[in-house]
This record gives sequence, C-alpha cells and structure tokens, in this order.
Amino acid sequence: MTHSIVEDWLAALEARHLSALRVPEVARALRALSSAYVERRKTVVARGGALDSAGKRAAFALFYAPLHFLVTTHVVRALGADAPPPASVLDIGCGTGAGGAAWALAAGGVPVTGLDRHPWAVEEARCTYRHFGLRGHARQGDAARLPPLRPGGAVIAAYALNEMPDAVRRGLEDRLIDASRRGTRVLILEPIARGLTPWWEATAERVKAAGGRADEWRFTAALPPLVRVLDTAAGLDHRELTAKSLYCPGMGG
Repeated sequence: MTHSIVEDWLAALEARHLSALRVPEVARALRALSSAYVERRKTVVARGGALDSAGKRAAFALFYAPLHFLVTTHVVRALGADAPPPASVLDIGCGTGAGGAAWALAAGGVPVTGLDRHPWAVEEARCTYRHFGLRGHARQGDAARLPPLRPGGAVIAAYALNEMPDAVRRGLEDRLIDASRRGTRVLILEPIARGLTPWWEATAERVKAAGGRADEWRFTAALPPLVRVLDTAAGLDHRELTAKSLYCPGMGG
C-alpha cells in the first residue's frame, strides 16, 4: 500500500463531500457529531441521528473515516494480523468501509465484505472498496445475521460493539469467540475511553481465555491536511491517536 493511493482516496472524499458544503459547515457538524457520540451514543445511533444530515455524513467521511483507517492499519501491522494474509475480511458495522479496507490492503488486497445498517454507509463503503481496487461488496445487515465465519478468514468490528444493545453485543461476542476457536482471526477496536465501553474488561477476559490478547495503543501520526484543519476547528486534539483492541489470531494464527 502506497501513500499515493491513500492520498488519492482522501482527495476523492474531499471532492465528493465538499461539493455542496464548506469546511466551516463540516466543522460545525463534526462538533455536533462528536458531542452526540460522547454524551448519548447508543440513543443517537439507535435513532439514526448520528448521520441524519449532510453535514454529519460529510464530517464522518472526512474526519472519522481517515482516523479509523490510520488506527486500523497501525494495529493490524503491530499485531502481525496481516501475515499470512487472511482469505478475506468481514467488516461488521463497516461505516464507510475504512477499517475493513485498511486490513484488506495491509494484507495485500484480500477480498472484503462490509455490513452496516445505514444505507448511506453501505454506499460509502462500496465507494471505498472501488477506489482501492479491492474485491469486495457492502450490504445492509446487522450483527444478529452474519454470513458464515470461515476458518482462514478475518473479522473486524471497529467502533461498533459500543453501539449495540448488551444482549446483541454479547451474542456477537459469543459467535466471534467461537469462530476464533475454529480458525477465524477476530479484531475488535474501540475508543480508549472507559466510559464508552463498561463491558470491556469482562469481554477482554473472555477473549484472553480463548487464546487472544487485549492491548491499548498510542501512536503519533501525521494527520492528513483536511483532518488536521477539522480537528482544530472542532476543538479536538488528535496529535496522538489512541485505541484499544481485542485480537484472537485464530487457530494456528
């Protein structure tokens, strides 16, 4: 994966999402989006409010998608989850497809499938896969109805479990842990803030008991120019990128 490919993706995002919006408008929407996620995440997501305006959708695509791409690439490489390449990547709650695409690209361009409940996210993920030349598709779906999780494949749930009702999340955890025991690589990523994931420690213990690991990550990254502008304009500070992860390498991984 070369920097020029990623830069071209970011340029395409800017051209598409800034065609009818100005940067200050996107920054205002980013402030609202960030506040909504921190203060009342599950309620907002359940009602579809996180992406209920063109400004918020643009903010998500132009700001959070690049951050998720950077974080996922860093974590996948640090864990060695890119080698040997998985047969394919399934991205649960794919959003714009950034997380699944990052893993697929780090592994040399393996096929990727994205699932998300929001139709706008599905279309964005399709655009992401096409831009990177990945063999993949995205469709509407949720964690309760996953396709088969096959040995040799990989599954990522990036910033998705914290949005789920507890019963749904627990059911997904059960299925992912079972799949990991049968040879599927599983990566869960969440914000490092404890308040968003009160279930994290219990889930981490289950993952570790199944042969996985739990990590917290802090790294510096050169933010893309527009991401840096939006970060400052929205009163945020991503000079250091952080995340926490749960990873099961699968049998023989």
